Amino acid sequence: MGVKIEIFRMMLYLSFPVAMFWISNQPEYFEEYVVKRKREICPPDEDIRRKELEDFKERMRELREQRLLKQAGLASKE
Repeated sequence: MGVKIEIFRMMLYLSFPVAMFWISNQPEYFEEYVVKRKREICPPDEDIRRKELEDFKERMRELREQRLLKQAGLASKE
């Protein structure tokens, strides 16, 4: 009886994670839960958001250029 119960427990221990992995990786599940949730959290780009992001990138680029020019100017004077 001991060997049979151990075989049953081993099958249970191995089949549960495999079954959960198989279920969670089904495309229907992925589309329904993961993709829809992602779209709720991060909606598709809107023109206003895209413009704000581009403006922010441009400001950061200008600041970085100014900082690099300042550092280069200080280094050349020394």
